[in-house]
Amino acid sequence: MNARHIDAIAGVRLAGPGAERAPTTGLHDVLLADGRIVDIAPAGALRLTGDVLPGDGAFLIPGLWDHHVHVGQAALTALRVDLADVTTAAAAAAVMADALVGPDGRRVGAGFRDAFWPDAPTLHLLDERTGAVPTYLVNADLHSLWLNSAALAREGMTSPDGVLREEAAFEVSRRLGAVPADLVDAAVADLARRAAARGVVGLVDLDMAENESVWQRRRADGFDTLRVRFGIYPEHLDRALAAGLVTGDPLRGDTGDLVHVGPLKVITDGSLGTRTAACSVAYPGDPHDHGVLAVDPETLRDLLIRATGGGLAAAVHAIGDDAVRHALDAFAVTGATGTIEHAQLVAAADVPRFARLDVAASVQPAHALDDRDLTDSLWAAQTAIPYPLRALADGGAALFFGSDAPVSTLDPWAAIAAAVHRTRDGREPWRPDEAVPIAVALAASTAGGSLRPSEIAPGAVADLVLTGADPAAADERALREMPVVATLLGGRVTHGG
Repeated sequence: MNARHIDAIAGVRLAGPGAERAPTTGLHDVLLADGRIVDIAPAGALRLTGDVLPGDGAFLIPGLWDHHVHVGQAALTALRVDLADVTTAAAAAAVMADALVGPDGRRVGAGFRDAFWPDAPTLHLLDERTGAVPTYLVNADLHSLWLNSAALAREGMTSPDGVLREEAAFEVSRRLGAVPADLVDAAVADLARRAAARGVVGLVDLDMAENESVWQRRRADGFDTLRVRFGIYPEHLDRALAAGLVTGDPLRGDTGDLVHVGPLKVITDGSLGTRTAACSVAYPGDPHDHGVLAVDPETLRDLLIRATGGGLAAAVHAIGDDAVRHALDAFAVTGATGTIEHAQLVAAADVPRFARLDVAASVQPAHALDDRDLTDSLWAAQTAIPYPLRALADGGAALFFGSDAPVSTLDPWAAIAAAVHRTRDGREPWRPDEAVPIAVALAASTAGGSLRPSEIAPGAVADLVLTGADPAAADERALREMPVVATLLGGRVTHGG
């Protein structure tokens, strides 16, 4: 927790939203007071006093946000066995067989992607390798878990292949997250420091938890590295409405103005990797398999009516085109405000509805690259648009970028690079017609999103980032490796400086 408050930044080049109104194209000095920008002038034109941060020609952009994070899950993933690189079920089981047993008597791994494994995860395979130690493997997309018999018994669940999907997987994930508060909060503090080192000043926490009390505890313990908007799940909606929680209001009992009430989060379908995203066209191999609509349209409408009446915005998880259509219908009927989370497959007819209904698309550009081969396989027959970005932007929709961490790394530069260049690892760009300009990607990574981005201007909150290179001139690799010189939160240094 850095207590250094900056009074001025000297000799920076303005970049990102708001830079077009700069007095000149050269170096500038920026004066700060009470957590805001109070003046901007050509370098040397103002008398700088107090604590001056030397810009040394760095590029100044608005602070970056990640609009979709499962904070507790992302933090704890760093403490679990990394399965991101395993390519077979047998290899995953072998890795877990050699893993250390945690203090709670379990082995927990995370980050596997089994869609292209040549062998299937089975209960027998995992039991054979891991024995009597309860062993849990968490899928990268969080929508499925692979457990051995000891873990299933511990959780009081059954599964013929050891794989739990959707709500059963979510329930076990919640239990895995129920670790001592000091352990998870220390991991969250480390996650926040790493995020600030990448220029992040805020995030939307959509952890599957009763998030108000969690953040009250963290703020009481001194957490002050990031701004946070916390989500509310349907099982906590009655409590939130009874307490009068309203989206945008500050966290109750906190005078620091860092943590605020976020949206109601509703998960209406599954994921591509588990073939549970609700789609209009069936998945390959089964003409009856259209995925899973986990929340029926009537229930979704009822939830949005109640949330809207209580002053809560909505964040509706909808990945397949059927789920997206039902979500848009619910926004239209109820007059709810908010976002559709993910929107990974959108019918062409539904693209303009986002703007008409003033529903934002909260999307994760890195997922398009994570899933490009899976999309070309499982969604090859789909008639809707996979991973649309340019289509939504051109249709007037507001874009908000995020990572869905731990599904993807909490690093806005990875999202920006994926959105602008639609490639990584030297592969040919995937569906490059859906790439967006760097200006749109940067704006979508700020607090206000692509249509109302945070800006560098007098009166604006001094959530700022100094970068060592110009984002507008950076190629794909340079964006991913963008050096962050310093990050300021309300004029206070949270990284570098």
